[in-house]
Order: sequence, then structure tokens, then C-alpha cells
Amino acid sequence: MADYLRRVIFNLWYYRRPPWDSGITPPELMEFISSNPPARALDLGCGTGTNVLTLAQHGWQVTGIDYAPKAISIARRKIQSANISANLYVGDVTRLDGIDGPFEFVLDLGCFHGLTDSEKKSYLAQLQKVCAPNGNWFLYGFFRVSGAIPGPGLVPQDIDQIQVCFKLVSQKDGLDRRDRPSAYFLFRKY
Repeated sequence: MADYLRRVIFNLWYYRRPPWDSGITPPELMEFISSNPPARALDLGCGTGTNVLTLAQHGWQVTGIDYAPKAISIARRKIQSANISANLYVGDVTRLDGIDGPFEFVLDLGCFHGLTDSEKKSYLAQLQKVCAPNGNWFLYGFFRVSGAIPGPGLVPQDIDQIQVCFKLVSQKDGLDRRDRPSAYFLFRKY
């Protein structure tokens, strides 16, 4: 029941403007795009498609997935208005049903850090399946202030778990809009 309620609440946020949906592609992602040739990309938790649109406009073949139907509806309108091609799905990032890899680039700007521990394990198993060998995973997330308090956010154990299959290439630390410690990570699949 809690998972269902969480999904309903996320979907309802998209009838207004969710605080996490800035509509702006971050400079950290733009830097990655400008220094890597276009290939196949997957945006996990793509929301309203801001970064799907940006990647597609730069020549990438992009697939986006989000579990909020309203977000995907908005993303489809953006893609259609821009007259570009991208695949968008309403779905679960812990199951990726119907999403065929491999993808040379996987993007997650704020999805992974909102998952439960068991969902993070499932997500990482799916990520390993769809990410190409030596593929890049670009992750943004905020850190949980105290690892002992349950709730959203990254904890050191998450980074340890990721590094079993992905090498940390770079990390840029900062603060999110609520002054929580956060970071942009670039991982590469072993």
C-alpha cells in the first residue's frame, strides 16, 4: 500500500510543478554531452523529459522511463513540440520491462536516491543488464543527513554497493536546493 500511495503522490505532483523539476539541464550533464559522442541513452526517472529532449537534440538515441503517467504525458508533448524522436515509457525503474539495451549512457538525476534499499538492489540489477560494457552511468542524488534515519537519500553503503559493478570515474559534491549535501557521480560499468 505504501508503494502505491507514493506513486499516486508523485503522479499528482505533476499536475503542478514538482520542486525537483527545474526544466533546466544541469551544466554537469551538458559537460558530459559535449565531451562524448552520441550513442544510445536511457534516462531513468525521466520526469517531464527535460534531459531526454536535451540528449535527443544533441544526437543521442534516447529512451526515458518514469512511473508517473502525467510526467510521461508532459514529456511526450515536449518531444512532439520539438519535432524530435525519443522513446518514452511509463514504467518501473526496478523492473525495466520492455526496455532493451544495451545503452552506452544511462542517466539518473534524482531517482535512485528516492528508492528503498530493496528497490535500489533491484534497480542496480536492472542497470547492469541494460548498461553496455564500459557504459557510463551519470547519477545525481542527495545524501541522507543521518544514515540511521530511514527515508530518501544516498548513504555510504549505496556507493559501496554501486562500486561492485561500476567504477567511480568522478564525483562533484555540492548542495541541493534544500542545502542538503549532494553529488553528481559518473560511474563506468566494469
